[in-house]
Amino acid sequence: MMSGNYHHIDNQKVSGSVPAVTDPGHIPVQFAESNLQTFPPSGAQGKISGASRPPRDADDSFSKPVNGTEELQQPGGWLRAFSVASYKPYFDVDTVDVLERIKDSLFPFNGSFNEKTTNNPDLYGPFWICTTLIFVAASIGTFVTYVAHKFENKEWNYDINIVTWSAGLFYGYVTLVPLALYVILKYFSAPSGLVQLFCLYGYSLFIFIPTLCLSIVPLEIFRWIVAGVAGFMSASFVALNLRAHIMSSGERWFLIVAGIFLLQLALSVVLKMYLFTVTF
Repeated sequence: MMSGNYHHIDNQKVSGSVPAVTDPGHIPVQFAESNLQTFPPSGAQGKISGASRPPRDADDSFSKPVNGTEELQQPGGWLRAFSVASYKPYFDVDTVDVLERIKDSLFPFNGSFNEKTTNNPDLYGPFWICTTLIFVAASIGTFVTYVAHKFENKEWNYDINIVTWSAGLFYGYVTLVPLALYVILKYFSAPSGLVQLFCLYGYSLFIFIPTLCLSIVPLEIFRWIVAGVAGFMSASFVALNLRAHIMSSGERWFLIVAGIFLLQLALSVVLKMYLFTVTF
């Protein structure tokens, strides 16, 4: 059929043409239901299963072990003491928490430090407090002796023994004393967490940092007063925080608390004799 300049081909078979496809009617298309709020999907779909799904972030690929190898990477028993991963939770602490615990150590009569750190004791604060004490003791002692020798026109030589002596004193005290107390409390059926004792004794030494800075004042009576006040505050902080726990050990609890208090006072005397005595 021809209409004007156009040709119209009817629905019929033409040589060399593609057969016309009949219209089967409307076919509804169904899509699988998806949740746009959750990505990636919780179920394993396609070729990517749950076991080989990409990590959520870059840190997971390093901090989390691959499925099936966790038991091989985490030793059990006493071997965990030689694993760095075992100590990681005790260094996972915020600056706000450390400052709050330092403030509690400066107000020893509250006696609430143990309650606040029962579930999350840390070793980060004690480590850096001891390290700072060593640095302050060495730097102040060196600076004061250097100035004193310059005023007297004498030859000055750096004394490395103050660093080694301070490191042995602070690191040794904050490690051996809590360990011995842990054994004693366990013997008297009043066991306490070893890490919590490390945390308590570590923060108890913070008061000696400003005390050591004040030791540059060339007045012997002033140094004795400062060292005595610091020792009393540090000893009260440890004794009062352990008193409520040690009272459950029986009638001898007073002797244990008194021993803890006197030992901390003895530390302040040793510090006064060997570190707070700086002469010009």
